[in-house]
Amino acid sequence: MGSIICVSGGAGFIGSHVAEALVDAGHTVVIVDDLSSGRKENVPAGAELHVLDIRSPEAARLLREAEVEILVHHAAQMDVRRSVADPRFDADVNIGGLINLLEGGRREGRLRQVVFASSGGAIYGEQDVHPADEDHPQRPVSPYGVSKLAGERYLYFYHQEYGLDATCLRYANVYGPRQNPHGEAGVVAIFLDRLLHGETPIINGDGLQTRDYVYVGDVVRANLAAVGLPGFKTFNVGTGIETDVNTLYELLREAAGSDLEAVHGPAKPGEQLRSSISAARLETELGVRVTTTLEQGLTLTAEWFRKTSPAKT
Repeated sequence: MGSIICVSGGAGFIGSHVAEALVDAGHTVVIVDDLSSGRKENVPAGAELHVLDIRSPEAARLLREAEVEILVHHAAQMDVRRSVADPRFDADVNIGGLINLLEGGRREGRLRQVVFASSGGAIYGEQDVHPADEDHPQRPVSPYGVSKLAGERYLYFYHQEYGLDATCLRYANVYGPRQNPHGEAGVVAIFLDRLLHGETPIINGDGLQTRDYVYVGDVVRANLAAVGLPGFKTFNVGTGIETDVNTLYELLREAAGSDLEAVHGPAKPGEQLRSSISAARLETELGVRVTTTLEQGLTLTAEWFRKTSPAKT
């Protein structure tokens, strides 16, 4: 017997993959998404879409009226640069929106667990060690990172005060099919889209900045394993491997079948230099091993982009 699960942001890149897997696992899935970056075509068959802002009274009421038992929270203001330009908006969506749904589910509702999409890269800031585990000091250097850390802290409060179970999943840089190459997109989607359209991507700075790139399929498995988990838990979801942008570009060029040489532009001020996170706890405690290699994941992603974004003529 499945649970009634609300996936906020379930029409978006990661959320739609998670929603699809939850439907396949036999759960009743209700999606809340304002479609500001999500797409209706991402919503899996069998899930019920409600086009609502997570900050709205209607969204809070839905959690009560739908008798939601588990909230899988992916809706967010995700653009780090926008968070710097407009920190109030970032906090309003990422903190205010989360609290609105928590209160809606807690008061007169059946909400018993939250699975929270947090951020491994943004929460730790510049790391003392690589890869970072969950006990690494948290020193976010963007309002986005601060709001994600605040979300974790609020969930701890709700766990202590109201007995709400919470699992915080700190994602590395997630990539894969359905990632939007516009707006707040990650570098994989942006570069692939340009390469497949015969346009040269621009690498910021020297391209030696590193990130931990994790395939969305591995992120989905972590979410499924977290559903129903008691207590308050925090898990990194990453590969533990640093890949610099220059190396990533060469792998993407190969996956896209392109011969375009890289072009370097100015560095972005304040950009984090290195990031990688260890998922050892995820494997030890939940039995989830991040297995998709970067080459495998980029090939799958390039195939999807090639099918859905035909080259310009």
